[in-house]
Amino acid sequence: MWRRLVPVCLLVSFSLSPAIRPTLPVTHDRSAPANTLHAVSVRTHNSYARAIPAAHFGHGFAVTRVGLMPKDTSEEYEITFWNSIKDSQYASDYEAYLKAYPNGRFAPLAQARLARLRAAASKAPAAPAAHEASGAASATPAPAAQAKTPPPAAVPPATQTKPASAAAAAVPAAVQAAVQAAAPAKTHVVAAKPGLHDIQDCPACPLLIAVTPGNFMMGNETDDPSEKPVHRVAIGHGYALAKYSVTVAQWNACANAGACPHLSSDSNAAPNAPVRDLSWDDAQQYVKWLSRISGKPYRLPTEAEWEYAARGGTATRYWWGNEMRKGTANCKDCGPPWRVEAPDDVGSFTANPYGFYDMAGGVWEWVSDCWHNSYKNAPDDGRSWDEPNCQTRVIRGGSWRDGAGYMLSATRFKYDSSVRYNANGFRVARDMQ
Repeated sequence: MWRRLVPVCLLVSFSLSPAIRPTLPVTHDRSAPANTLHAVSVRTHNSYARAIPAAHFGHGFAVTRVGLMPKDTSEEYEITFWNSIKDSQYASDYEAYLKAYPNGRFAPLAQARLARLRAAASKAPAAPAAHEASGAASATPAPAAQAKTPPPAAVPPATQTKPASAAAAAVPAAVQAAVQAAAPAKTHVVAAKPGLHDIQDCPACPLLIAVTPGNFMMGNETDDPSEKPVHRVAIGHGYALAKYSVTVAQWNACANAGACPHLSSDSNAAPNAPVRDLSWDDAQQYVKWLSRISGKPYRLPTEAEWEYAARGGTATRYWWGNEMRKGTANCKDCGPPWRVEAPDDVGSFTANPYGFYDMAGGVWEWVSDCWHNSYKNAPDDGRSWDEPNCQTRVIRGGSWRDGAGYMLSATRFKYDSSVRYNANGFRVARDMQ
């Protein structure tokens, strides 16, 4: 996973001749073109890139080599974690770091930032009564971060008394119709009726789509060693996978039943957004509850099942082709709708050929498999690749915080199974009987 490692030490070679200045490709960043500033960029889990231009070292000198700390050391993993959250404005990110590394090298800094964020939150003014009255239709007013449109521009005092009907009349009807057509109302996925081919085992159960058994080539022969070797997987069993990521409302049904933990509203305010800030262990509680109330064998998908469904019968880099296309995924480089504060509602982007939504972007999704550094000796039948006492599990798909280079169907990463992280969620699967 070269694009997600953090450079720890740089082995720098210098050239005294200004003529010898090789242009280094950004070998660990799929989304970036060749860098004419002679920079080396390496990604972390949350897409914080680091680049060192040759000019930084003075005229005639260039970085020609980069050395990395050996992969999968505990120190490297902690640094990767810290670099993914160090600029965060979410208290839950620092809480997750301190839970995983209570005596870590960045623990004092994490505690200081956590204290500052909590202090700022305690000083935040309460919402005015007029605002609360306007939001009477919901139990709690939506936070400002959930707004889908920017606030209106300041209006001169002379025009503020203009009646709303007169202001609307000043806009041509054709323009109003065009604006309305450009921003259609969203369907509330949680309350939507199942489609013709959807499966819903109980009123609280997520919608599922049956997946036909088949073969596909799993992995990617590019810059990430963990995605190699590409290998043929023959899925001979039928299974069903959730059409969408599990939503906040669906999780809350489990929490209200006393079977799942209640989560922070800071990360889970919008009912139709993907639930997040979850550990693999949390997801296990949810699937156990679903199995109990539905009588069906719910579980997390295996990594092979997840990628088979994410590809949707395609063999290209993304399910829509080999080039990034705006408006196809919820990520920071993928076009609107996108907000830095939170992922958009599930189902806001086009489904892939198999009918699955948000397999790229939105939130990282837990799968059942234990993490392995490569696909060497991986199962070729789609079953879960597990190990005794496994502590590190696989997440797939990228999140809204990540760049377009994470939206590839083969993208994978790892996380400690007991640690909650602000960008991690999941979708469910079950066997077809």
